[in-house]
Amino acid sequence: MSAQDIAGLVITGLLVIYLVIALVKAERF
Repeated sequence: MSAQDIAGLVITGLLVIYLVIALVKAERF
């Protein structure tokens, strides 16, 4: 894997985590 592939995976992972947290907060309130 190249550094660009790893950077893409990290960015995608952060976006997924951000979306999950946003959904959890939306369901709580």
